[in-house]
Amino acid sequence: MSCLQTSSLLLCVVAAAAMPTVPWRVRCPPQCVCQIRPWYTPRSVYREAATVDCNDLFISSVPRDLPEGTQTLLLQSNNIARLEQSELDYLRNLSELDLSQNSFSHVRDLGLKDMPQLLSLHLEENQLSELPDGSFPGLGNLQELYLNHNQLRSIAPRAFAGLGGLLRLHLNSNLLRTLDSRWFQMLPSLEILMIGGNRVDAILDMNFRPLSNLRSLVLAGMNLREISDYALEGLRSLESLSFYDNKLADVPKRALQQVPGLKFLDLNKNPLQRVKQSDFTNMLHLKELGLNNMEELVSIDQFALINLPELTKLDVTNNPKLSFIHPNAFHHLPQLETLMLNNNALSALHKQTVESLPNLQEISIHSNPIRCDCVIRWVNSTDTHIRLIEPQSTLCAEPPDLRRRHIRDVPFREMTDQCLPLISAQSLPSRLEVAHGDNVSLHCRALAEPDPEIYWVTPSGAKLVPFGAGGRYRVHSEGTLEIRGVAPAQAGLYTCVAHNLLGADTRSVRLLVNHSFPLGRAGLQLAVADAQPFHVLLAWKPPLNAVSSNLTWSSSPPGARAGSARLPTGTRSYNITRLRPGTAYRACLRVALADSRAEVSCVSARTREASPGRGLPGGRRGLLTALALCLLLLLVGAALGTRRGAGEPPRGAPRAVRVLYPLHPALGGQPWARGQRGGHLLAVEVQEAPPDC
Repeated sequence: MSCLQTSSLLLCVVAAAAMPTVPWRVRCPPQCVCQIRPWYTPRSVYREAATVDCNDLFISSVPRDLPEGTQTLLLQSNNIARLEQSELDYLRNLSELDLSQNSFSHVRDLGLKDMPQLLSLHLEENQLSELPDGSFPGLGNLQELYLNHNQLRSIAPRAFAGLGGLLRLHLNSNLLRTLDSRWFQMLPSLEILMIGGNRVDAILDMNFRPLSNLRSLVLAGMNLREISDYALEGLRSLESLSFYDNKLADVPKRALQQVPGLKFLDLNKNPLQRVKQSDFTNMLHLKELGLNNMEELVSIDQFALINLPELTKLDVTNNPKLSFIHPNAFHHLPQLETLMLNNNALSALHKQTVESLPNLQEISIHSNPIRCDCVIRWVNSTDTHIRLIEPQSTLCAEPPDLRRRHIRDVPFREMTDQCLPLISAQSLPSRLEVAHGDNVSLHCRALAEPDPEIYWVTPSGAKLVPFGAGGRYRVHSEGTLEIRGVAPAQAGLYTCVAHNLLGADTRSVRLLVNHSFPLGRAGLQLAVADAQPFHVLLAWKPPLNAVSSNLTWSSSPPGARAGSARLPTGTRSYNITRLRPGTAYRACLRVALADSRAEVSCVSARTREASPGRGLPGGRRGLLTALALCLLLLLVGAALGTRRGAGEPPRGAPRAVRVLYPLHPALGGQPWARGQRGGHLLAVEVQEAPPDC
């Protein structure tokens, strides 16, 4: 018989081919089967047991005249609700009794007093609702008790009195709300306890302290949200621990430090968002760790697993949001042989991560959206001798020209040695609703070469950098933004920016507080700040989280002039120049926002008629002034040439003149808007350029 610890039960499988059954030549009850079958005691000692199999007969009482030598009696899946002691007390050799899937509702109806030879009792899937004190008298040698899948709501403190030799107790899948350490004081020899599937949301300190010999503890499928620091105190022999399918948002690392001999740890299917630094530290005997099926897991951070000298297998699979494993996530895992990372949202696994595992022999990264660029080049390096599990399913998702190609088929030289940051679409929700006073964590991660830097932009436009934020905000170095005690004023659009020397990537989250999102002003509004014969000044207030802006304009009717301009983020005004006097124009501003939306606003304007004598190109005075200045500059140039000598003009001599005309005072302060005098000529700029007039 081989036993396997799964997420919720201990499976013991008998290899039938190696241990055949033979007929038992006795008078067998009608419809039952009598055979000599292989059997293992609870201590895994092999026996050949005289077995009477009366399973699935829909009988309501135990068959009469059972063979006196019966060692195993199987009465599973019947309708038995009551058992008289006289019905079985003549079976002096009975070691195992299976009454599972029957109709018992009270333990007093079992009639099993004074059966010291009984080692294993199966009562799972009945209708038991309570266990009073002394529920199992006369079973002093019982080693296995299966009470799982009943309707137990209460267990008296001394319910298990007299079962000092019990090795395995299955209480999983009942209706218990609390655990009582007094139960376990009656069970000093217990080695396996399965109590998952009960709606117990907290385990008190030292609840299991009497179980110093316990080797396996299954707390799966409960409602555990937090494990106190001393919940596992006293379990000095514990080797296997399962927290499968609970509500743990953090690794209970302080509690785990109380079980130094732990070898197998199952944290699968919990709502962890991050595996944080030192979550698994100095667990010196841990051999296997499971972090699978976590719907919210986004990141395994720097130094998350430290000093696990005996860890041989790490299973991190089927996590739909896991998009980031820090290059230094693993430190001093000298015996790790198998790394399972398939079916996640990983775009890459850094070479540094792999190089930190000197004994790594096999790795699975298939069914991930792998970017076949600089970060993943190590896979095809000639220095890599790690076996790729399911290489036929390990495909490139990016770049487009390599999509669906097997990663091992991409030549090393085709992968770039530098790459842009990429924030996984799975790592951040596009929309998040929280209540006033909640703590919020937004996890933004990116891998690139060179390493990217990450910062956040708040709805008000403030830039938050790691360790530079204050007040309610905190940004961690890996990219997590924490907002403590969020208030309605913090609602709005939050944008993560990951950038390196090659470029940047952004992702945004719309944060709603108490179902509300700030509406702000009534949309983008483009306004005419000033209109002159040859230019129109436009102004607006840019929306929050604007990414880019584009301005277009045209005359009405068409033909005078049309144009467009891309504007830097944060621009609040723009002067459209070289327009015709007395002409109607229409301008439209389109602002792209970080959440992929866009706002558009349009405005109509008409340039003023040109007035003669105003120093403008259409007036005589402007023309005369310009000609005079040209003549003056030519004379100056000639004088300079004369001073330097005859021949070609000296290098740097003025060869062209550009005249800058008066603009609206709102644009004052720009470097070329200087020397304004009475609304006439602002400045003359001399350039060394080919003559253009």
